[in-house]
Amino acid sequence: MRKLFLAASVLVFLAGCQKNMDDPLQDEAMLKGAEKCTTIQSGLIYTKSGEVIEPGFMENGYNYQAHLYNGEWEPDWQLVMKWNDAWLSNEDCDGDGLLDRHKGFDTYIGSGAWCTNHWTTTYVNDAGEECMYDEFTKIIAVPEDATLVDGIWYNNKGVEIGPEIWNQFAIIQEIINDPCEGVEGVSYKSPDHPGLGNW
Repeated sequence: MRKLFLAASVLVFLAGCQKNMDDPLQDEAMLKGAEKCTTIQSGLIYTKSGEVIEPGFMENGYNYQAHLYNGEWEPDWQLVMKWNDAWLSNEDCDGDGLLDRHKGFDTYIGSGAWCTNHWTTTYVNDAGEECMYDEFTKIIAVPEDATLVDGIWYNNKGVEIGPEIWNQFAIIQEIINDPCEGVEGVSYKSPDHPGLGNW
């Protein structure tokens, strides 16, 4: 079975965190870090196709508020994705009208972003048996001091983090179960560490 590695992608528009420069009290409050962000509940954040992003599950399978996708990704493939706030936030705090990505960082590198993908499907093998296949993958944004060598990310001590994916990310764990092929359990685990934190 081919391996699939996809992540959630959403484009939204309409600016939200606008300061009222005519109100000195409001301006002073924002300078003190009290600036308000545009939230999903405001109804002012949209998908790329112009659909209002709403709290809870939408018809497309996304629950942006909960950092979750649960639905059919392509025919016969079911996908559950989870991500943290650094991967894709559920609000717009920088005023660009988009759900924030890699908050406080120019790119995902060093941001602490992570995503998990859990794929499931059934297929019929050459013997005519119906087989179950599932794959679980953990993906992290690599640290700022990571080095990419021949498609593998390494930490600053030369320890392998994991295979490169999407330029700024590494796969840190993969679990595949396919009983018809005699495959079961962990197929890859990062020698650095397979947990999602401390990156």
